[in-house]
Amino acid sequence: MITLHRLTKIFPGGVHALDDITLTIADGEFFALLGPSGCGKTTLLRTVAGLETPTRGRVHINDTDVTALPPGRRDVAMVFQDYAIFPHMDVAANIAYPLRIKKVPRARRAAKAADVAARLSLTDLLHRRPAELSGGQQQRVALARAIACHPAAFLFDEPLSNLDARLRLEARTFLKRLQRELAVTTVFVTHDQAEALALADRIAVMSTGRMIQIGTPADIFHRPATTFVASFIGSTPMNLLPARLTATALHVAGATLPLPPPSGGRTPLTPDDHLTYGVRPEYLDLTTTHRPDAFPGAVSVLENLGTHTLVTLETPATLETPATLIQAVVPEGAEPALGTPAWAVPRRALLYRDHTLHTAIG
Repeated sequence: MITLHRLTKIFPGGVHALDDITLTIADGEFFALLGPSGCGKTTLLRTVAGLETPTRGRVHINDTDVTALPPGRRDVAMVFQDYAIFPHMDVAANIAYPLRIKKVPRARRAAKAADVAARLSLTDLLHRRPAELSGGQQQRVALARAIACHPAAFLFDEPLSNLDARLRLEARTFLKRLQRELAVTTVFVTHDQAEALALADRIAVMSTGRMIQIGTPADIFHRPATTFVASFIGSTPMNLLPARLTATALHVAGATLPLPPPSGGRTPLTPDDHLTYGVRPEYLDLTTTHRPDAFPGAVSVLENLGTHTLVTLETPATLETPATLIQAVVPEGAEPALGTPAWAVPRRALLYRDHTLHTAIG
């Protein structure tokens, strides 16, 4: 278990890389830190590892306060983006290096390296050096080195980002299966939301040194807490549209929609509220039949996604609303021709007030 209490990191010049973060990561949990570049996720990981010293706050690993301990005494293993394996050592020596540092006898080191290599399909590569390995093989060597010392936690700093697209998918599946088998607490830093959704038990979405939302992949995807999270999560960006409330309807991008349901415990919406209507392209149905409860537009762009097509509608400008681009995902072969008038019908949506989630619709 990893516990962070009011962790703050301020760099020279007053830059708040981490801002009062409190978090508990459970035993055996695969926890992802997700966010854009510069949000503080790598600084947080390095602080847990002991490579950065917090300005304030405490770090506990398995109920031990490790805030003042050097990296070598924290019982964690870190895998870096560039793998950081030693170029002058062969695979066997790289895997055994943490055990060598701990002064484990040579015979036991060799046996452990061979055992871990077998688990990661590296047995035939034990006598090769890193320059003779592919990117995927180097990544597995870095993982093997981390596994060899039986750490209390794995810390992964974007370990898949240097792999090509196909190999990244294979490595993702492999990494998740391996973590399940080992049942080691894992913190995984990434800016790739698809990676986080696929791998993690829970995700923390970060921005400017703060954790904006923490939840399961399903929570983060279906109920993003803010418009920032909504725009960041999803293989196709969520449509975030200005909305206007009247006594009888919700008006969004040329569509007249039913009033949203009341949200228990929240202050009721008023016509003066700043509202944003969020709907994922996957939750829009396209029709060529006019409907007042759908977003009108003309097909302006078609993007082939393989089994589906991403359709972009351009809504007409009115006196009240400017022209807007709205995207919908339709099955392969169901896409309308460019220029065709079409209407996008929302099945499930979210309503935000002042960029914070207020109500789920549908």
